[in-house]
Amino acid sequence: MDRKTKCKALCALTLAAAMSSFVLFSGRLQMTQTVFSPTGRSGSVLVIDPGHGGEDGGAVSVSGVPESGINLSIAIKCDQVAGLFGVPVTLLRTDDVSLAGPEAETLREKKRSDLQRRVEIVNSTESAYLLSIHQNQFTNARYSGAQVFYRPDEPSRLWALETQELLRSSVAPGNDRQAKEIPEEIYLMSHIQCPAILVECGFLSNPEEDALLQTEDYQRRLSIVLIGSYLQEIEQ
Repeated sequence: MDRKTKCKALCALTLAAAMSSFVLFSGRLQMTQTVFSPTGRSGSVLVIDPGHGGEDGGAVSVSGVPESGINLSIAIKCDQVAGLFGVPVTLLRTDDVSLAGPEAETLREKKRSDLQRRVEIVNSTESAYLLSIHQNQFTNARYSGAQVFYRPDEPSRLWALETQELLRSSVAPGNDRQAKEIPEEIYLMSHIQCPAILVECGFLSNPEEDALLQTEDYQRRLSIVLIGSYLQEIEQ
C-alpha cells in the first residue's frame, strides 16, 4: 500500500471512529474516552494554533463573522478527534482571547505580543508539530477552497502535500489549489523550530464557503482530515 493510499485509509478509519465517539455534553462536543493508543513517533506533541483571538478577530466573513471564532471551533474539533487516538495536544487558546502580555497596550502591541507568546509556547514544546488554523479572504468573492502552507523544511512540505491532497479528495474534490511554502513575513512560521503547516480552511469572502465553514458538520470533516494527515505524518 503506497503512502497516499495509506493516508486515505487512515482518514476513513479516523472518520468512522470520530463519528461513532462524539457525544453532546453541556452544549459542546466532548470525547467519551480515548479509543486508540498513540502510535508513530514516540513523544511527539501536536500544537494546535487557532489563529487570532481577542481584539484581533482576523478576517471578517461576508456574513459578519470574525475569523477567530471559526478558527477556534475547528481547532477544538481537531483536539477532540486527536483525543480518540491518544494524541498529545497543546491547544494554544480555548476561548476567544489574545495571548498578549499585560504590558501590551495598543492593538499593534497586542498582536505582536500575542505572536511572540505563541512562538514561545511552540518552541518550548519538545518534539512539537504545529498545525495553525486560519481562514482566507479576497476582494473577489468567486474564489474558494482550502490551501495548505508549510514551513521550509522537508517534514513540513511532505505533511502539507498530504494534507492538501486529503482536503481535495475527502472534503472538496473540485479544489485544485496546491500546497505552498509559507512567505517569510509570516511571523509565527518564520520563528518556530519544528515541522509546521498553516491551513487556510476556506474563503470567508465567498458566500457559499462562508456558510459552509460555519456548520458543525463541515468543521468536523475538516478536523478529521487535519488529524488524519498528522497521524500519517508521525507514522513515517
